[in-house]
Amino acid sequence: MQIFTKAKVYDFMRFRFVSLAFSIFLFVGSIFLLATKGLNYGIDFSGGTLIQLKYDTKVPLDKIRDAFGTNEVLKNASVTEFGSEDEAVIRFSGSSSNLTGDIGTEIKQILKDTGNFEVRRVDIVGPKVGDELRQKGLMALGISLIGVLLYITFRFEWRFALAAIATEIHDIVITVGAISLFDIDVNLDTLAAVLTVLGYSLNDTIIIFDRIREGIKESKRTDIEGVINESVSATLSRTILTSATTMMTVVVLFLFGGDMIHGFSFILIVGIVIGTISSIYISSPFLIWFKFSIEHFRARETEKQRIRKEREKERAMFEKGVV
Repeated sequence: MQIFTKAKVYDFMRFRFVSLAFSIFLFVGSIFLLATKGLNYGIDFSGGTLIQLKYDTKVPLDKIRDAFGTNEVLKNASVTEFGSEDEAVIRFSGSSSNLTGDIGTEIKQILKDTGNFEVRRVDIVGPKVGDELRQKGLMALGISLIGVLLYITFRFEWRFALAAIATEIHDIVITVGAISLFDIDVNLDTLAAVLTVLGYSLNDTIIIFDRIREGIKESKRTDIEGVINESVSATLSRTILTSATTMMTVVVLFLFGGDMIHGFSFILIVGIVIGTISSIYISSPFLIWFKFSIEHFRARETEKQRIRKEREKERAMFEKGVV
């Protein structure tokens, strides 16, 4: 399905400096947020206990906080509504070992005068486990970036690899900056969303890079800006359709999926927008800024073709018994 005419070439690279300035603003702003505000680690990474309650009526938040006021472990607990007026989430830094008995039974005893409710969920993560999960999460992200660098270097050329890595770092930093700005809890779901954004952005970038490589071979142009414009224009319909259909699904999850996946879907929305823009206006211009040479690329491809033909000729002669 084609939205844009194939023969039409749009001058995307004319706006590369504007897009670079906007990206630098978002990138620096994200780093500033991370340095000053930081991230709100959930219990998966910081350790602690999360308890979800469901009441028959509206959650009596004040009564819950008053009931916790006399308990050393729970007096500093965070009590908030969760998704609807009859559900609440209690978060505190302690674990079940800090209480005298089963945590669910203990909560029911403490809150017995606040109304009729049921304990729907209890998540407990020790601080040591949380720290280990955080370290392994960062390790997974680092290994992913290294894998991307090696894959693109092998498949394309080192300038393509550097451009892709720079784009992925750009997307991840801005996405994490949005997580900090909107106080989204950083947990395993958040990490999964960030890695999904990484994969989505990389997929868009690889498709455009592949088309640029084919464009260099097929086009008679010698200016990289012109080849990039032709290649991006050729993949524009695919990029818009993929982003639009994915965005529709994620927006539905964000609006109707409930608080459990609210943060996950929000991160995907930010990632899809940033990833789509960066695959066009960040990754491709990096080839220009890295001084990618079409002449050298074509010369290397010609040499590879010559060597391949010689090997095929030698193999054919060997099979015929000439060599």
